[in-house]
Amino acid sequence: MGKVIARSRLAKELAGARRRGRKVVFTNGCFDILHAGHVRYLKKARSLGDILVVGLNSDSSVRSIKGDKRPIVPCGERAEVLSALECVDYVVVFSEPTPLKLIEAVRPDVLAKGADWAAKDIVGGEGVKSSGGRVARIALLQGRSTTNIIRRVLELHRGRGLRGKGAC
Repeated sequence: MGKVIARSRLAKELAGARRRGRKVVFTNGCFDILHAGHVRYLKKARSLGDILVVGLNSDSSVRSIKGDKRPIVPCGERAEVLSALECVDYVVVFSEPTPLKLIEAVRPDVLAKGADWAAKDIVGGEGVKSSGGRVARIALLQGRSTTNIIRRVLELHRGRGLRGKGAC
């Protein structure tokens, strides 16, 4: 079985893990162009428990949040890249405007979100806390964001096109 999993199958997997005493961490995001900030964030989230579940915004969900020109990378590819990370145990795509229904289905022991979110604005936070879990706000790598990467690429190549062979 792969790491990209349907919500219905995830509930069964997590029930078994909980019976074995494993702690479930949940986080979510668009993860459009994966960068070092994302990787560090996900590693930190995973360190808060035994299993990291990543809720991934579908393409339509990303468009509703970020605008019509996003995502840059289609959902299937974003899910594939996330699932290749050792720190990620499961990836679940959701299409709703917020991950609330997915959080309620996962019932995480820890709900992780970036420190750029105010505690009161973290979707599902109150429900997680009321069921005995906790909310963790994780510091972000300053200056790293998909939006900044897109902006930089556009600045560097405005009117010049792309050159090179794609090497690092």
